[in-house]
Amino acid sequence: MLEMQKKLTNTFYALLSLPSTAMGFALSVQISALSWILSTKYGLEIHDVGLVWAAGPIAGILGQIIFGIISDKVWFWNGRRRGFIFIGGFLAAIMMLALPNLDVISSTLGIDGILGVAIAVALSLDLAINVGFNPTRSIIADVTPEGVERTKGYTWMQTISGTFGVLAYVIGAVWNNYVLIYFGVGLVFLLSVIPPIFIEEPKELDFDDPADNGDHKHETKSSLRDILGYIQPLWGFFIYAIYAFTARLANFHMDNYYIEILCFAITIFFIIKVLLRSSDGLSKAEAGIVGFKKVLAAHSFTWIGIQTMFIYMYPYVQYEVYGYDAASVIPEDVGIEMGRVVSWSFLILNAVGALLPVTVLEPVARRIGKVKTHAISIAIMAGGYAAMLFLGFTPVVIYIIMAVLGVGWAATISLPFAIMSQKVDKRKMGLFMGLFNLSVVLPQLVASFGVGQAVSNAENKSLVFIISAATLGISALLWFMVKEDKIDQTSH
Repeated sequence: MLEMQKKLTNTFYALLSLPSTAMGFALSVQISALSWILSTKYGLEIHDVGLVWAAGPIAGILGQIIFGIISDKVWFWNGRRRGFIFIGGFLAAIMMLALPNLDVISSTLGIDGILGVAIAVALSLDLAINVGFNPTRSIIADVTPEGVERTKGYTWMQTISGTFGVLAYVIGAVWNNYVLIYFGVGLVFLLSVIPPIFIEEPKELDFDDPADNGDHKHETKSSLRDILGYIQPLWGFFIYAIYAFTARLANFHMDNYYIEILCFAITIFFIIKVLLRSSDGLSKAEAGIVGFKKVLAAHSFTWIGIQTMFIYMYPYVQYEVYGYDAASVIPEDVGIEMGRVVSWSFLILNAVGALLPVTVLEPVARRIGKVKTHAISIAIMAGGYAAMLFLGFTPVVIYIIMAVLGVGWAATISLPFAIMSQKVDKRKMGLFMGLFNLSVVLPQLVASFGVGQAVSNAENKSLVFIISAATLGISALLWFMVKEDKIDQTSH
C-alpha cells in the first residue's frame, strides 16, 4: 500500500477520484453531444431523441446492479473493483468513437435509417459507463472509513470529476462537440486504466452490527424478494418504465394520462409508507434499510428534474431563445451556435458543481450535517428552475441561472453517495450502489418517455422547467425528512 493511501492524504483522494472522473467525462460527452448530434447531423425528431436517451437508463438498470453484485463477490486482477473499471473505460472509449460515425456504421451494416444504430450505440455506451461507474464509486467506500473521511472521499470525487466535466464543456463551447468526442476517447481510456493500479483494495470488508452477535453470514446474500423490498419507493417508476418502453416499441399510444396518474399514485403511496416507518428499536442493518429507502425516494425526484433539463435543454434553447419550431430548417451555423449555448450552460453548471463540494459543501456538512446541507442545496436548485421558467429567454440570463443550479448539481453528485453508503452493509456496497442507481435511471426513463411526450406536444417549451422546478421542490421536501446518521453527528 502506498504511503499516501495509508495516511489518506489529499493526493490519494485525488488519485481515488480519477476512475470516477473517467466515467463522468464519458457521461459529460454524452450529455453535451448526444442530443446535439442526433438533432443536427442526423435530423431525429424530439421524441426519437428521447427514445435514444431511454436506451441508456435501461442499460444502467441491468449494468449497475449485475456488475455491482459481481464486484462484491469476485477478486481478480488483484482487486474487487479494478477489473470492472478497466473494462468499462475501454468500452466507453470505443462507443464514444462511434457517436460521430453512426451513418458509417449504419451504411456498413446495410441498415436503413439511423435510429436503430443510434439506440444500439447509446445503449452500449451507457452500459459501458455503468460497468465502470458502480465500481469507481464503491471503491471509495471500500478504502475510506465511515464519517468525515467518507464524505471527503465523495466530495473530492465530485471536485476532480467536475473539474474535468468543465473541461469537457469548454472544449465543446470553444471548439465543437466533435473535438470533445475525440478528446474524450483518449482521456477516458487513460484515466480508467492507470490510476486503479496504484489503489490497494481490501480483501475483507466488515459490517459492525452488534445485533448480529458476530454472525454475519445471513447478511452476505440478498434474494430477489429482498432486492425488490429494498427499492419499494421506486415501484411506481419501475412499472411506468416497463409500460412506457413497451408502448413505445409497439407504437402504442393512449390519448389520456391514466397510466401516468396510476404510477404516480403508487409512487406517492410507497414514499409515504417509508417516510412513516420509524427506525426506533431496529438493528443497525434494519434501520439502515429504512434509511436507504428514504434516500431512494428523495433522490428519485431530483433526477426527474435534472434529466429533463439534460435531454430537453437543446429544444428549449431552439424554441424559446432562437425561435425555431419543429418544422423549421435550421441553418448549420445556427445549429452550431445553439449547441455552443447549451455547452456553455452545462460548462457553468459543472464549474460550480466542481468548485463547491470540497470548498463549501464539505465544511458546511461538518457543521450542520450532510442531509440538511443536501436538502438546502436541492431547494436552491428548485428555485433556480423556477427562475429559468420566468427569466431564461436569453443566453446571458440562462448562464446566470445555470450557476445557481450548480449548487444543487454539486450536492446531487457528491453528498448522496456519502449519505447512502453509511446506511448499508459495506460488504454489499456494489449491490446497494446498483440499487441506488435505480433512483437515477428509473426517473430518467420517466423524463425520456412521459416528459418527452409532454414537451413534444407542448407549444410552450417552458414546460421543461415547470416540471424541473416541481420535482426538485418535492425532492427537497423529502430530503428534509431523511434522518442524519449518528456517526455523522459525532464526526463533526
